[in-house]
Amino acid sequence: MKYRTLVSAAALISLAFAAPAFAKPKPKPVDTPAAVANGPVTPMTPDMMPRYDSIRPDADYIKRVEMVPMRDGVKLYTVIVMKKGTKDGPILLSRTPYDAKGTMARSSSQSATEILPAMYEEFVNDGYIIVTQDVRGLHGSEGDYIMNRPLKGKAGNTGSDDSSDAYDTIDWLVKHTPESNGKVGIIGSSYLGFTSLMAEINPHPALKAAVPQSPMVDGWMGDDWFHNGAFRNNTLSYVAGQTTNKAEGGGGIPEGVGDDYSRWLKAGSTGDYARQWGVDKYPFMQKILQNPAYTKFWSEQAVDKWLAEQPLKVPTMLVVGQWDQEDSYGAPAVYRAIEPKDTANDMVTLVIGPWRHSGVNHYGSELGNLQFTGDTAKEFRGKYLKPFFDHYLKGAPDPKTPPVLTYATGINQWQETAKWPMGTLTPLYVSDGFTASFTKPTTAGHDDYVSDPSKPVPFTPRPVGFDNGTQWKTWLVHDQRFASDRPDVLVYETAALDAPVHIMGAPEVDLYAATSGTDSDWVVKIIDVYPNTSSEGAGQGHVGTEMAGFELPIGIEIFRGRYVHGFGTPAALTPGKVENYKFSLPNVNHVFLPGHKIMIQVQSSLFPLYDRNPQTYVDNIFNAKPADYKAATESVYRGGGQASAVWLPIVQ
Repeated sequence: MKYRTLVSAAALISLAFAAPAFAKPKPKPVDTPAAVANGPVTPMTPDMMPRYDSIRPDADYIKRVEMVPMRDGVKLYTVIVMKKGTKDGPILLSRTPYDAKGTMARSSSQSATEILPAMYEEFVNDGYIIVTQDVRGLHGSEGDYIMNRPLKGKAGNTGSDDSSDAYDTIDWLVKHTPESNGKVGIIGSSYLGFTSLMAEINPHPALKAAVPQSPMVDGWMGDDWFHNGAFRNNTLSYVAGQTTNKAEGGGGIPEGVGDDYSRWLKAGSTGDYARQWGVDKYPFMQKILQNPAYTKFWSEQAVDKWLAEQPLKVPTMLVVGQWDQEDSYGAPAVYRAIEPKDTANDMVTLVIGPWRHSGVNHYGSELGNLQFTGDTAKEFRGKYLKPFFDHYLKGAPDPKTPPVLTYATGINQWQETAKWPMGTLTPLYVSDGFTASFTKPTTAGHDDYVSDPSKPVPFTPRPVGFDNGTQWKTWLVHDQRFASDRPDVLVYETAALDAPVHIMGAPEVDLYAATSGTDSDWVVKIIDVYPNTSSEGAGQGHVGTEMAGFELPIGIEIFRGRYVHGFGTPAALTPGKVENYKFSLPNVNHVFLPGHKIMIQVQSSLFPLYDRNPQTYVDNIFNAKPADYKAATESVYRGGGQASAVWLPIVQ
């Protein structure tokens, strides 16, 4: 073997010395765009350019892309944008799973206000440095992605978390951004609200203010995955899109077009649907499928509980939309957790605006059929949000940000208060004759309906399309008359009001009910019923639609019956036994005007947004079989010792 190797080597040496005799002629240079940029071209000159610099010399901004190193060596993709000439600028940071590159290129333009999301216009024009970063494991960032990555030491030691990543990012930014004044604020909605909250745990000294908007806080109790134990089916598509190929495309369920109501009903259980489309193979989906109850798996991931254990170090403005269709729970939950630490009542602010999910960052003149006085979102950003950041990041005078700022729908005005909730809980009872009254019924009774899992109540009029953004963003303000006439929906209504009823807080459901099955869901709605009179419509310049008789939902929530005695201890219901179901509706500031009525609706499904309850107790509803889905008679009790009511937080 050694001899053969020596021969081969000799042969190679011989060939090397003989190269001139055997060498191929060198190819002639080929014209390339770089070579001929200012020279002659031929018909065969290649036409492909390697890249185009979209930032032209006359652009009014500077954009930098950096791979920012974390303490464990992982580097995170980070985009930095500022106006040319920026000096001593504060940094406004967002940490996102939704593509920093795309976020910071809203349009192709030479203007900073056009490439950035609209919410940044006032900031970048005033010398702020806007930074958006991909969280680890997604899009341009290195590392492994874990959905809502738990805090180190909680729900298992992850080695790193979004708190340490925020700290390391801020540390790098203040050291490597010479145009900065060394002060950082963090802001973001939904998942970005979660990362904003995480930055407040063991915060970097340069983090001076935080504005978490509609943050994902507790995915089981009332944010994205479950509400009081009922699972939100559109989670499947989110998981497939978010956890495929670093969220760089290729995810999502290829369901095609059509009515999602029919599609989900035909599939069977949510577990069957996941298996049909292969989403059950996704690790995060398995986390859900294997953990349907509120065990430590979920409770130890609740961000409000983490924050309750931390000292309050960062001035915080918590923002949520009154009709937030995704994360109505998180901001009020965090407020309850950290407000007691605000002993001077000057470091924590709760804001509730008349918006959908993330609506604070977009246009706030309307929501569905509702019309507001001006652009409420832009007004809030200019009058409250920017002065808040200016004070802490630029040394501007104290704007005296109110402890609580809420928008009173019905009368369309911002209201500043010292605390939340403001109202006194007052029961609105369901009464005989399908009426509702602030007077407790003197006689006891119950009203019945049949809930049939084969014909569940839709959460919005059909056809249902989870991908229909217009339908999804406004379903919580959709006219409820589509449900009022169904035989499986109980409707209780007051007489026309002779004086306004103003509520400020979270209405509390106090429902006495029984089922002929062994499990059941309970959906309760509070609705503002408009007078059945005409007003000038679109033909007279009104951009909305006719509101005569409109049934405007003020709060809608669901509760899975098996958890009546504890969210961590599901159990079968006893057929015919009356149970007391207590749960909260979303926080609101609303005025029911004179001439309007207040309506309570009760039903047992909101499909296909929430998975169907088979109404037969099974250990794991995700694995329910077709035979488990059975119609049941549901009974709502009124009067006597079992007086069902919704307690309204009324301001006198």
